[in-house]
Amino acid sequence: MEVLKKIPLAGPVLNGNERKYVLDCIDTGWISANGKYVNEFETEFARFCNVEHAISCANGTVALHLPLVAYGVGQDDEIIIPTFTYIATANAVKYCGATPVLVDCEPETWNIDPAKIEEKITAKTKGIIVVHLYGHPVDMDPVMEVARKYNLFVIEDAAEAHGAVYKDKVVGSIGHVATFSFFGNKVISTGEGGMITTNDSELAQKMRLLRGQGMSPERRYWFDVVGYNYRMTNLQAAVGLGQIENIGWHLEQRRRVAEVYINKLGEYKELFTLQPEMSWAKHTYWMVSVLLTDKVKIERDQLMKLLENDGIETRPLFYPMHIMPPYFEDSSYPVSDKISARGFNIPTNAVLKDEEIDFICERLIYHCKNNA
Repeated sequence: MEVLKKIPLAGPVLNGNERKYVLDCIDTGWISANGKYVNEFETEFARFCNVEHAISCANGTVALHLPLVAYGVGQDDEIIIPTFTYIATANAVKYCGATPVLVDCEPETWNIDPAKIEEKITAKTKGIIVVHLYGHPVDMDPVMEVARKYNLFVIEDAAEAHGAVYKDKVVGSIGHVATFSFFGNKVISTGEGGMITTNDSELAQKMRLLRGQGMSPERRYWFDVVGYNYRMTNLQAAVGLGQIENIGWHLEQRRRVAEVYINKLGEYKELFTLQPEMSWAKHTYWMVSVLLTDKVKIERDQLMKLLENDGIETRPLFYPMHIMPPYFEDSSYPVSDKISARGFNIPTNAVLKDEEIDFICERLIYHCKNNA
């Protein structure tokens, strides 16, 4: 296959009612945080996650911050998080003045290792944030068991996992609260935007209050608390409604792409492996991720450069929090260290053509074989 243009890693697909709803916003003048699409998007997203409440907000990071504030997290508190995650998970904890306490990931799913959580719990621990990394759900039962034992809240960071399933439950409905991102490269997108889901009505009311500057619902322009301007616009929600109406198609196409990769790359386990799908899980395949084995002698970044020269966009897996300057620890998290150093994402989007996937696989196999 001749490469005529770069094969992008990811991108939004707007093939539903998004344009119709956005034009309605423009025609009616309802473009800011007020308007019918905010409520409609929240209602449909809550239904999708099988929860009572969905609270839209400006982005996925503030979606993480709001429940922490609502739970009263502050100075001297500790929140357990995986070290192998995107930095927003740790930053949201730091915004509250609290300390993120890091846990290594498990080699099977690359998610936080539930067996290593309890040893990190102290008298200062207030909650746990799990991350459904790259679209694969965390093994939630042991996490919830530990949380019950120590009376801790659990936040699911599901920014990358819209529609993932743990056993019989969709993510976003398992912990006490969950958060999602709608950035442009996510399973569904509003450009920027986020959502919080919960079955806790009191918590939902508090987060809605904090999201809108803390203005009293009974008395306009009266503020009893310090809040935030974390609202989603009606324009964003209009796009989101069009996306959530069509989310079945988005998930089906990502699984189609992933299955082609699995079929074509699965026989080369001596060179690389893909993030697996456990028997109790349904992966959303936000990103298809490749992990190089020790047999491949080339460095991960060198291989990514070769693929870039072929016109294939890739990106490294997340760097662990413990090597980031704001959260640096002079200690080792061996599983996260190895996966992060040897792993990368390959193009995963709903409109990726089979011939493009064929070409990506061909070049990946070629470079790995030549450097084994």
